[in-house]
Amino acid sequence: MTISKVWIEEDCTACGLCEDICPDVFKVEDIAEIVEGSDIQSYEQEIKEAAETCPVEVIKYE
Repeated sequence: MTISKVWIEEDCTACGLCEDICPDVFKVEDIAEIVEGSDIQSYEQEIKEAAETCPVEVIKYE
């Protein structure tokens, strides 16, 4: 499956795990955000790992 979209829903706790796993796609300041212009298709495995590891399950993709 090719990931075409990644987003972060409300209730992010800014734990930083997603940024640790994939800093080219995720950045954490007050909350986690998607790095604008990031090549999400090159980081599919890392995005999936970040979504599975997220303690509040707010990282989504399709």
